[in-house]
Order: sequence, then C-alpha cells, then structure tokens
Amino acid sequence: MATEEIALNDTLIANGFDVIETDLGEWILQLNDEHPSHIVTPVIHKSKDDIRAIFQEKVDMPYIEEAEPMVAFARGMLREKFLNADMGVTGANFIIAETGSLCLVMNEVNGRMVTTMPKVHVAVVGIEKMVANMQDYATLTQVLPRSGTGQNLTVYTNMINGPCDDGGPEHMYVILLDNGRSEIYNNAKYTEALACIRCGACLNACPVYRSTGGHAYGWVYGGPIGAVITPLLQGIDTATPLPNPSSLCGSCKQVCPVDIDIPRMLLDLRHDIVEERESGLKWDVAIKSWEYVNQYVPLFEWGGKAAKLGLKLGADRLVPNPLGEWKKHRDFPDFASKSFRQQWRERQKDQSS
Repeated sequence: MATEEIALNDTLIANGFDVIETDLGEWILQLNDEHPSHIVTPVIHKSKDDIRAIFQEKVDMPYIEEAEPMVAFARGMLREKFLNADMGVTGANFIIAETGSLCLVMNEVNGRMVTTMPKVHVAVVGIEKMVANMQDYATLTQVLPRSGTGQNLTVYTNMINGPCDDGGPEHMYVILLDNGRSEIYNNAKYTEALACIRCGACLNACPVYRSTGGHAYGWVYGGPIGAVITPLLQGIDTATPLPNPSSLCGSCKQVCPVDIDIPRMLLDLRHDIVEERESGLKWDVAIKSWEYVNQYVPLFEWGGKAAKLGLKLGADRLVPNPLGEWKKHRDFPDFASKSFRQQWRERQKDQSS
C-alpha cells in the first residue's frame, strides 16, 4: 500500500522499467488497469467470472470454470517473472528497531520469491511501521492476521535481517517513507491514526464501506481509516466529503485491534474542514439556516408545518442535492398528524383541566 501511495509503479514504468505485481489480486488489477479496493484483499470487488474475463482478454487464458486451475494458470505466468527479475520490491508489516529486522506476513509465496530470488531487494516502509523490540512484534504479528483474515498466523511469516552471502539478494535497501506521517505525529488530535496496522477490520465492519466499496474513497486507503488518513496525508483541502459519509456508529473502533478512536477523529476532521472553510458555501448556508431556525420556537413550528404542507403538494420531487440523490431511490416518510409540541400542549391542557 505504501508503493500505491507514492505511485511507484507508474513512476518506474514511465522510466522504462517492466513492473509486475506479484500478489495475485494486485496482478489481476494491474492487468485491468485498476487499483486495490481493500487494504488486505485488493480484488474483493471482483467475482470469479470477472477475473476469468480479465485473464481471457489480457493474457489469453483458455476458458476455465474452476478457481483452482485459474490460480495455477496465473502461477505459471508469474513464476517466469520471478526467475528473470532483476529487482524485487516489497513493503513491510513491521520493522523491529532492536534488531533491524524487516517483518512481512502473507498468504502467498510471492513475498518469499520477491525477497530471495532477485539480486536486489528494496523495501518501502512507512515510518510508523517501526516497533521497539521483539516482544512488541510478537504481539502485533498475532493481532494482525486474526483481525485481518481470521487466522491465528498467516501462511508465511518472514523476518529478514539483510542480504545473503550465499544465494539470495546481494543487495538490500530499506526506504523509510514519511510522506506526511511526521506531520500527523506532531498533531495530537490525530497521532493515534499512525497506530494502524492495516488489518482492514474497520473496512469489513463499516456499513458505508460495505455499500460503496473502496474506490469510492478516491485514493489508496478506503473505509473509516482511509477517511481519516487521506486528508491527513494529502491535505485538509482533499478531505471533503470523506469524514461526512459516516453514521458514527462506532463499529470501526469496536473492531480495531489497537483501539484507534476513528469516530472521534472523523468528528475532529469535520470541525477542521469547517474551520478551514473547505466545507463549501451551500453546506455553510444550510447548516447556519438550520441552526438559526432551531433557536426560535415559532420558526421551528412554522418550518415543520411548511414541510408537511410541501410534502402533501408533492414538493419532495423538487428536493435539491444532496437529499435529491437520496430521494431518487427512497420515499420521504409521511409527517405525523400532530407534531410533538402540539401533542405536548394538548396533554398539558388536559392535565390542568
């Protein structure tokens, strides 16, 4: 995900390199000129039929019905790339400061091939991936797969300490990526966003993500954590509308294995968007009008009566956006025959008599 963040593939290709994604899901998306829609399972938005069609169109795969032989076909094509690659590029789930070890977890063997078969291994790692010692890593490497895929441990868990003297890569380079992370660290409101271990649990639990998918978030990171870190890494001017399409149900915090308070940060971002005047004029006018009307009882009651009358006259068909888009697929519920205030006054009158 770090290389997606800095568009490394695009830069290398523009400079004449032949770049191949080796994770099966990432490779499928590369063939189809798409980007991942999920932090852990990048091609989750594609069906088996979709993937078959991509393979048939892009790499001339014959029609294959079952998934397992389709995977075998892909394995055969990728194996040749591994054997001829000059350089392997990976990320890292963690780096242990105490030992300098690079730690990767994966469920495909591509990670081991990329880090052992080419003569050069380059790792691009966000600076927040640094953990202090082996004890911290031992905890996190159990938490990550359990929260991400429901496994006790991933199929492959690698710890790399440097280039090899006898076989394997002759050179190893670790690039520590900042790209705005230091600024997040220095902002006390959002520092805990850097604790994210990219397990994807918040995406899986989020009702908004489950309805829209990851591409709707417009950048590398989707879901609740993406709604937080995208504006933090790219600037508050890119935030709208990411923090707003959230019910603040708290599911993301509830399932987060490191207890990141994402709902609170979404509220803080909404506040920052308004303070930086990035919320847009129509929203500012709408909220200020709503605030003004709700301060005065006569205006509030008049507004309720006007809305009720407008609904009867069919004015709901003329509702402007964003409610207009919502209305395309839904009907506004009918107003109650009597408002709460009217019922309250009648009740008080009956009790006094």
